[in-house]
This record gives sequence, structure tokens and C-alpha cells, in this order.
Amino acid sequence: MSSFAIGVILLLKRLLKKHLTAQAHYNLWFLVLLALPLPLIPLQFMPFADSLSFWNSNSSLQSQTAPSAEVPLRQNNWMEDITVSVERYDLTLLNNALFFIWISGVAILTVFTLLAMLKISKIKKHTNSLRNNGLLSLFEDCKHKLKITGCIIVGESSLVKTPMTFGLLKTYVVLPRHFDEWLSEKDIEYIFLHELSHYKNKDFAVNYFMVILQVLYWFNPLVWLAFRRMRLDREIACDAKVLNSLDEKAYMEYGNSIIHFAHKASRAVTVDLANHLNGSKKQIKTRIEKIACFKPESKLLRWKSAAVLLFAGIFIAGQAPFISVMAHENSSYKFKDDNIIYEDLGNYFAGFDGSFVLYDKEADQYLIHNRNKSTLRVSPNSTYKIYSALLGLESGTITVENSSAKWNGLKYPIDSWNADQDLTSAIRNSVTWYFQSLDQQVQPGTIQTFLDRIKYGNRDLTGGIDEYWLESSLKISPVEQVQLLKKFYANQFGFKEKNIQTVKDSIKLERKEGALLSGKTGTGTVNGENINGWFIGYVESGQDTYFFATNIQNEDDSNGSKAAEITLSILKQKGIY
Repeated sequence: MSSFAIGVILLLKRLLKKHLTAQAHYNLWFLVLLALPLPLIPLQFMPFADSLSFWNSNSSLQSQTAPSAEVPLRQNNWMEDITVSVERYDLTLLNNALFFIWISGVAILTVFTLLAMLKISKIKKHTNSLRNNGLLSLFEDCKHKLKITGCIIVGESSLVKTPMTFGLLKTYVVLPRHFDEWLSEKDIEYIFLHELSHYKNKDFAVNYFMVILQVLYWFNPLVWLAFRRMRLDREIACDAKVLNSLDEKAYMEYGNSIIHFAHKASRAVTVDLANHLNGSKKQIKTRIEKIACFKPESKLLRWKSAAVLLFAGIFIAGQAPFISVMAHENSSYKFKDDNIIYEDLGNYFAGFDGSFVLYDKEADQYLIHNRNKSTLRVSPNSTYKIYSALLGLESGTITVENSSAKWNGLKYPIDSWNADQDLTSAIRNSVTWYFQSLDQQVQPGTIQTFLDRIKYGNRDLTGGIDEYWLESSLKISPVEQVQLLKKFYANQFGFKEKNIQTVKDSIKLERKEGALLSGKTGTGTVNGENINGWFIGYVESGQDTYFFATNIQNEDDSNGSKAAEITLSILKQKGIY
């Protein structure tokens, strides 16, 4: 966002440099000051995003499928979920290293900032107030000319070599010692006007804000470039403000007043907490060139500047919610419904971090355990096979009459996978290669269109055609799983009814006391460790239909089988199944 804003401003300044006042050139940089803090705002204060994860490593996952030899080969019981492990690079160390580098940079610049503050404090102590009544009267005249009524201390100090202005609560205008011996009264007047212009613009407060942001964004060279340009534009804007108050004949004198300090030593303070009259030779040259070609600003130029500022502000501000919403889409689902009962079912989740979502169709009511986790998006793993099967049927890759696929010949540690499959056996045995084959036979655009149509989670396919649903880019929350099941069950997507029924038949699990249980388990196994367990489905009784989704997570014991056990315990306790 910040780099985007800087790029837009640099482009606008280049394209419209003749259509902007000096003040407008400076004011454009305030849009960067507004954009930079956005990622630092606590997420709960952002209405359009639940998360802006700076250290989210999911986007940089590199992976490959690797059959796990440790997977148990039990397939007669539907609760015995089977899966394969995916290999992921562990970026924890890299993230920790990057964070250490960032915090080290922040610490170093903080020390430099504190040293700069100490230098300023020392200058304050060694500043002698002006006693020359003539100069004090001239200073008051300049204040009156700029309509300034506040109390400002003006003095001289042997610790400064160029005029500077600083101070938040108490403002100081400090000039080099004995300046009145080698500067003319006109030079001094111009210097007073320039420094007082900084006071009138509240540039001291802006300085401190810039320094804080520069400390936090020390790693971004564009931020350093932007702030260097902003400081130069601020000086040019102050020059223009002074020149606008002078007669054209005085322009050259004002320029010469600045040149008087150009040969003086470079800035005494390494971090800009004060406004200096001089700067680098390149900056002085730029300012002198601006002064040499200065013309009073017309009303038309001011109107055009205001229009550009307004346009740029709207355009850049418009990116913030867009980017935030994208982050939100990738992390959690914003769920609102009038009929929700939240219930603590934590006793069923001992040892796991997870949630349970139940929807009672007849009562049109949700029951949710763990509100935050119920909307948190995680990888669907094998639960996605319900929709992969539907896509295979709808795309014509397989048909109701012929859904067979020939075994690819690779030896898997799960015996049931090492054979030709049809849709029923592939769902029953959770044969991953079968569904990967379905995806490979359709165009990526077809999958994306399908996910967009059914609004499946974050709809992110960037994880690759073989693994986007296996602990990779595609993610969905338990609430969304239930909502999708409801629509799938009622065929609200408008797909072919026989295709919907075929998938329904393939996920039927068992019948008990007149109620039919249908569903699909899913297990996320990364580097041989089960970190993510799912069980989603529905119960059809004679009077009602209940849709559910259970998700559990921990470091290495979360799987579809355990999620199914938890689900059945809750359904039994609720008298549903």
C-alpha cells in the first residue's frame, strides 16, 4: 500500500509538475503519511478486515506431494480417515530471522533518533535569546506579516551553523552565533520569514511523525526516497510562500540569502527532527533554480492543484479497503445471521483447537462452538472432494454412467489406492490421485469459474493444480462449509440434479434409527504430522435435516477420524444422531 502510494505520487508529480503549486507538490506527500500507518492499525479497529498478516508465510509455500508410509491402511470403517502427507518448507526460522533483522533496524534508528533529540536538547540549553531590540522588532514584524500570534523563542547558538526551527510544545528559531555581524537586515528578514513559515505550517509535528514512520519502515528504500523528496518539497513550498509575500525585485535577494548558508557545514543532526534552512548542495541547487524561475501562483493553478490533490486522495484511499478486503478474504469469513446460538462445547475438544457448526434446517438456526474459529479459513483437504466430484460431473470429465479412471501405476502406501477407481470407490477410499486427475483434465479457468460460482472459501488456486486444496492456497471456514452443504443439498447452484444426487449417494455413510448420516472426512498432514482434521456432512431424519462441520487443529494429532468422533458425540448429545 505504501509503495503503491509513493509510486502514484511520484508519477503524478512528474506528469503534472507544471500544473501544481509548490504547496501542492508538498501536500501530495501527506497521502503517503496516511497510507503508511494502515498496516500498523490493530485489526479489530479495521471494519473491513479481520486480519492483515504481515508474516503470513502461506503465500510462499513450496511443496510437493509425498506419500506417507506411516498412514494406517484401514478403510472398512468410514471413520478411519486416510490421507497422504504433503511436504512444506518450514519458514519459521526465516520469519524469525526477518523479524530479528527488522527489530534490530528499528532499535538502531531509535538510538539515532534519541541521539538527535539529545543534540536538540543541548542546542536549547546553549541558545541565548536575542537582545538586539532592532532584530526582535524585525522578528515581530515578520510574525505580524504571516499573522502569527504564538510565543516563539528566537536566539543564537554556537552549536548551529545554519538557521533551524524546532520544538513541539515550545518553538525555537535558532541562528548561528553573531549572525548579525555577517548578514544584512534583509537577509535576516528573509530567514525569519522562512523559518516562521515552517512554524505556521506545523512542520515540526510532521517531522516527528515522519521520523517515527521512517524508523518502522527503515527497510523500504522507497520510503527513504519519499521522505527525502518530501523534505525538499517542504523547503520549496516555504520558499514559495515567502516569495509570494515579496516584491518581484526581492526574489534575487532571497535566493542570495539561502546561498549564504550553502557553503556552511552539512546538517548537524542526522535524523531530521528540525527544519534547516540549508541542505545538500543538490537540494540547494534545486531550490535556487525554483526561486530563479518563480512566478506568482494564479488562481487557475491553485484550482488545478486542489483538483489533483482531491483525485489522488480518493484514488489512494480507495486502495486501502480493497487490499484489506483481499487480506480478509484469505483469512476469515465475515458471518452474520440473526439465528445463531453460541454454545461452549469445549469438553468435546479436549487437546484440540477447533470449532463445531450445526445448522437446523427446520428451525433455521445455527449452533456454533468457538465463534472465532468457526469463521477462520483453513485448508479443506479431502472434504473438497465432494465439490471436486461435482465439478468432474458438471464439466463432463466423468459421467454418472461412467466415472471410472485407470490407476496411474504409482505405488501408494494405501492399498485401496493402487487400483482403478470410480467415483464411489474414490470417495469411499478418499483416493487423492483420482481427484487430482479430474482437475488435470479440466482447464484451470474452469476450476476457478466453478469455485466462483459456488463461492467456495477464498477461491485461491495459486497453490497449483495438484495441491491447491491440500494444506495449500485454497481455504474455507466451518461456517462456509455448512452454508455450502445447504446449497449443495438443495441444489441452489442450478447444477444437473442427477449429478447432485450422484455425489449425495457417494457420501452416504450409515443409517441409524431412521436417520441417514452423510459426509466426508478430511485430514491435513504436513511433513508427516496431522495438523488439521475435518468432518462435514448432514443428518437426514424423518422430520428434519441437520448440516454440520467440525474442524480440529493441533501440532500432530488432528485428523478426520477424531473430528468424526467429536461430531458424533455432539450429535448424540443433542439427540440428532
